[in-house]
Amino acid sequence: MQLKQSQRQQVRLRLGLSGASGFGKTKSALLLSYGMTQDWSKIAVIDTENSSASLYSDLGSYNVLDLQAPYSPERYIQAIELCEKSGIEVIIIDSASHEWNGSGGCLEIHEKLGGRFQDWANVTPRHQAFINKILQSSCHIITTTRRKIDYSLDVGSNGKTKVVKHGTKEITRDGFEYELTINFELVNDNHLAKASKDRTGLFMNKPEFLITPQTGKLILDWCNAGIAETATIATSVQSYLEPIEISELISKIGDCNTLTELLTLYKQYPGYQEELKSEYEARKSFLIKLSNPQNFSTNGVHR
Repeated sequence: MQLKQSQRQQVRLRLGLSGASGFGKTKSALLLSYGMTQDWSKIAVIDTENSSASLYSDLGSYNVLDLQAPYSPERYIQAIELCEKSGIEVIIIDSASHEWNGSGGCLEIHEKLGGRFQDWANVTPRHQAFINKILQSSCHIITTTRRKIDYSLDVGSNGKTKVVKHGTKEITRDGFEYELTINFELVNDNHLAKASKDRTGLFMNKPEFLITPQTGKLILDWCNAGIAETATIATSVQSYLEPIEISELISKIGDCNTLTELLTLYKQYPGYQEELKSEYEARKSFLIKLSNPQNFSTNGVHR
């Protein structure tokens, strides 16, 4: 045994994306992965959603492994190992829900064994092997899970049983979220996300936001950072997530009096860089002309 001082090490990402159907789990995972790799060929999707990952092939030439039933833990493990051997950097498991409640998944395995409490002794180690494979993989791994409305039967003050709604719940075994580095919940069909679990400290208690490649870049910087760099990343992500109206940002661009101010503003709001490219370019050209003495006459009147 040896007692040593803790030190921040580079880590592999374990990130979860959950949401209802149509909320953008697959596309968000792909954009996030591209932000981490800047190379579509280094991304692989283990697709259990009837080849839905291929619907976004216009984004780039990423890899797809179509995984068909039975969705046993062992088949997921084999798929992850195939991706690892193929030199993949980011694996997207879309979706991990099938390992739990899909055809041939853990719930069906338990039912076929008899459905008794003691039968979990045979199922739990197989599910845990799947979890361990995710945690120990040499690749960054992003999992998507479906969400469903969670109900319970409660006894009211009048002694009658009533159905109580408790929001939504991920379709996977309880506790899966706690194995992850970050867990994002997509909250609506506008693809807005919020963090329900965040070991990085970058996204927790921040406003809802749209996942872009820049999100992946920020997370990768955190994964690769040492102790001194972590605070800097936290500061940059605060700016990235700060909500702002486009009209307000256009006004800020017009108020920039130096190229340094303009560049700082440009980096502060990466989510709007492409959309407001023409505004930035116009202000940049104006400031360059303004700083050139040849554009002014000797009496200070602009030519």
